[in-house]
Amino acid sequence: MKSCSRCLYDETIPNIAFDDSGVCNYCHIHDQMDQEYPTGEEGKRRLQAMARKIRKDGRGKPYDVIVGVSGGADSSYLVYLAKELGLRPLGVHFDNTWDSTVAVENIHDVLKSLDVDLYTYVVDNKEYDDIYRSFLKAGVPDVEAPTDIGLASVLNMAAEKFGVKYIFEGHSFRTEGIAPLGWIYMDGKYIQSVQKRFGTMPLKTYPNMLMPNFIKWTAVLQLQKIRPLYYVDYIKKDAMALLTRELGWEWYGGHHLENRFTAFWHTYFMPKRYGIDTRLLGHAALVRSGQMTREQGVEMLNKPQDYDSELLEMVKKRLGFTDEEFARIMDQPRHTYREFKTYKPTFEQTRAFWWLMYKLNRVPKSFYIKFCFPDPPSVFATSR
Repeated sequence: MKSCSRCLYDETIPNIAFDDSGVCNYCHIHDQMDQEYPTGEEGKRRLQAMARKIRKDGRGKPYDVIVGVSGGADSSYLVYLAKELGLRPLGVHFDNTWDSTVAVENIHDVLKSLDVDLYTYVVDNKEYDDIYRSFLKAGVPDVEAPTDIGLASVLNMAAEKFGVKYIFEGHSFRTEGIAPLGWIYMDGKYIQSVQKRFGTMPLKTYPNMLMPNFIKWTAVLQLQKIRPLYYVDYIKKDAMALLTRELGWEWYGGHHLENRFTAFWHTYFMPKRYGIDTRLLGHAALVRSGQMTREQGVEMLNKPQDYDSELLEMVKKRLGFTDEEFARIMDQPRHTYREFKTYKPTFEQTRAFWWLMYKLNRVPKSFYIKFCFPDPPSVFATSR
């Protein structure tokens, strides 16, 4: 099997290509973003300039910037960084009712230590569980899409509610990576379509992002999405040590494992149903950014992906699946978002508009790259 000579990706990754030196196109995307979003002194200069503009625009308002918080390392450090930049952040949390205890405690401890207010949007737990059941019954890999869309909506809702123009997002392509084009898809119409076909409850409390609101937030209210970690020398282990030492933050065992269903998706669902080890994303990113050697990455991926059997039983029980029903869920034919109504054709047809939104910091570059171009091949398209 052909593998990238630089990172950990191989030819099983959808839409992958290799240059004459055996380096994959995802490494080249990383390098392009490295140039577009510099760190060091230039990154510091750009971040300070942004902070001055944000402080100026925030005069007379209770907050300067919205920061999404999950209790994880990236979002917690982002709140710390916002305070270091002299900003008045509002911590915003989308509670999908699956948070782990340590995540809730981390949110409380970090925000209290930094004297930051918290705005929480809580979805109805029965309604949200019904959405999860719908996606599992649909046979698609995008079971965590409702959480990502819900969080994005709540961040925009909070910005509109409090009159804030800026939203900080905690993603770092240097530590989290670039999700393969064709692995995961999400948009509000897709969630609506899956729920309509497989759900038993209407979407009443779920904060979906349908196109009218998406356009309002990006083009009318002109809310800006900024990823500050792109501009700093973000060494995750050092950030975690700082958070623990200064803010009472606690490690929860792995990337994205602060939420119980997210932990199930990463450690059980994706490996068992699709043979996908999502640790690959972060490890490959650390290799590309020089924070880990390729050999170390290979060694770590060769270690078995552990899952919590008690968590698995809790997921089945809470979602109302018997062992037999859940086994059928895991063994059913694979399906993809292409079999449902989505905004993907619209995004492609209006690509020029979304390019402008990306250039104006209204949507992240990753959105433009993934959703505004024709579909790449998908590893999930083959039924079994």
